Amino acid sequence: MSPKTFFITGANSGFGFAIAAAASRQGHKVVGTVRSAQSRAALAERLPTAASILCDVTEFDRISDVVRQAEDDHGPVDVLINNAGYGHEGILEESPLDEMRRQFDVNVFGAVAVAKAFLPRFRARRRGFIVNVTSMGGMITMPGIAYYCGSKFALQGISEVMRAEMAPFGVHVTALCPGSFRTDWAGRSMIRSARSISDYDALFDPIRQARQAKSGKQLGDPDKLAAAVLGLIETTSPPPQLLLGSDALGLVSERIERLEQEIAAWKSVTISTDG
Repeated sequence: MSPKTFFITGANSGFGFAIAAAASRQGHKVVGTVRSAQSRAALAERLPTAASILCDVTEFDRISDVVRQAEDDHGPVDVLINNAGYGHEGILEESPLDEMRRQFDVNVFGAVAVAKAFLPRFRARRRGFIVNVTSMGGMITMPGIAYYCGSKFALQGISEVMRAEMAPFGVHVTALCPGSFRTDWAGRSMIRSARSISDYDALFDPIRQARQAKSGKQLGDPDKLAAAVLGLIETTSPPPQLLLGSDALGLVSERIERLEQEIAAWKSVTISTDG
């Protein structure tokens, strides 16, 4: 594998750190974004070979300058890992719209802002690889994470369009769709709306309790995800989306099967509107 320069958002924890560490071990140059001086110091201690840059992806007006400075200091970036994001959990009726806005600012607008800063650079160089970290929650849904799934469905769709628009210029785009992994997503990183409506207790309380109990014990190994990502960027024919984790495979496959059944069941109504 030839040495590459990676730009990884949210590089101080979770998937971001796992990918940064794996890339560094293989001799790649890593530039990681962090949101605070404390996180920057922690990353430097854990991964001294990585460069870091302060960047909140919701400060949209700063993104272009951050990317320009990164390439001025470290050379052309070959791989963008659009990883920064977090999970929101809460019953839709109970969750304030401000929490939805924040979820979309980080998971959608932040990711798109970073990608857009790189698109003209990758297009001009006629090469580059963008990995947008979505989720199996960008292809399936479950009660209690409407804002999260909505944000990941949005990024999933945007990634597919981005892929089609950048393909003529030799730029690859893949949406990475992990299942449940041993990261902080369901732990300290998750924002949880307060419970207030007892009608939802029977549906949602067991889901919240199970998710909290499972946090840190998920089947998915972040280091194996990182290895898969490094393999992905070496292929000349990467997929539009890559599911990672047996739970993602099972749940998304079930969703596709149900969708096919729904389409078949309602086919006569579907085609009845032509005219």
